[in-house]
Formats: sequence, C-alpha cells, structure tokens
Amino acid sequence: MTYIFLGALALLGALALGNYLLRMDRRILRRGLRWGIGGLGILAAAGLLFARRFDLALFVGAGAFAVLRTGRLGAFSFDGPATGAGNTSKVQSYSFAMELDHDTGAVSGRVLNGQFAGMDLMDLGEMDTRILLAEVEEDTDSLTLLESWLDANRSGWREYFASQDAGEKSSADTAGDPVAEAYNVLGLKPGASHEEIRAAHRDLMKAVHPDHGGSSYLAAKINQARDLLLKQAL
Repeated sequence: MTYIFLGALALLGALALGNYLLRMDRRILRRGLRWGIGGLGILAAAGLLFARRFDLALFVGAGAFAVLRTGRLGAFSFDGPATGAGNTSKVQSYSFAMELDHDTGAVSGRVLNGQFAGMDLMDLGEMDTRILLAEVEEDTDSLTLLESWLDANRSGWREYFASQDAGEKSSADTAGDPVAEAYNVLGLKPGASHEEIRAAHRDLMKAVHPDHGGSSYLAAKINQARDLLLKQAL
C-alpha cells in the first residue's frame, strides 16, 4: 500500500514538473539544461578520475566542456535553432525591407524602391517621411510596414503630423499672433491647462526629438510653444 501511495505521489510530482516546464520560457529552459547537463558531466568526469577510469573521464569531460562552452551536444543546440545573424525576423514588401530584433524589440528598415531607394528609414526627416507615406499609400503592404516602423521608432508621429497639418490650415488666421501660433503648434485649443500643454509637448517630442533622429528645428519650435503657453497660463 505504501509503495502505491509513493508511486502515485511521484507520478503527481512528475506531472506537475512537466506542466511547469511546458510553461517556462524556452530560452530559460534550454539555458538551464545547458548548465545542468554540463555541470553533471563535469561531476561525472571527476568521479571517473577518482575511479581511475581515465579514458572515460577524458571522454565525458570533453563532452561536458563542449556543452558549457558552445551550448551544443552533437546536433542538439541548447540555445535553440539557428536563426541566422541573431534572433531576428525579416519581412519585405515592394518598397521596404524590415527586420525585427526579438531580443531588443528594435525595428530597422530600408527603402528598396522609389526616390529614396537604398536609404535607411532612420535617415529620413519629416518631409521625406511625408513624401514616402504619400508614395506608398496605394501599396497596402508597404504602407503597413512603414506605419509599423514609425510606430516603433517615431512614437507620436500621427499626432504630430495631424497637429502640423491643422496648424498649416489655420496659419492665415494666426499670422502675427504668437500665442495662437503656439496653440496650433501643440495642437491645442485656447485656454488649455498646464497639464494639457505639458502632455501635448511630451507626445510631440517623442516624434521629433533630435536624439531619436528627429528635427532640431521642429523640436525648438515645440519647446518655444510650450514655454510661451505655460507663461500665458500663469
């Protein structure tokens, strides 16, 4: 009876362990197996040395060292299947070639066709980006890729472009009025609160900050608009 109970307990433990391993991140699991098997191999080699089985100790030790150093045991890799140059995914349309780095989340892109062919998307300024958006608007795949790249690398670009477009439409009405122009730059209505001014400034700066490949001129205009409106709201 005791053996049946212990057997059932062991089976439940094995099932729980198996369920836990299935839910683990595959990279963490493979890394744990790599160091676990490598460590056990080193211990086994040490035991064989004490037993004076030098031939087996050398064989087992070499295998354990290979596992720890390279992460491979024969054809099996503890680091997962090879994925080319790093853990990346690549996708391509007529106009763009995009690459996603799974480890960092970075998205890079290159223009394949059109007037900007051969250029890295990171090197394009605001006007170039607007031209490129118009150039691929009839190509759904390319437009989707470009918008995805902008979402990843130019956060807030939609809001910024919209505010700039709205500002251009009303520029005639605000000519000579720096406060009205400042509201248009930030895409706000007169009477906006301090919190609204700061929030609009923060969202726009995400898209045009020079440190992220944006425009120094536009960043300066946005900063000037914020400072002016904060003073007016005092």
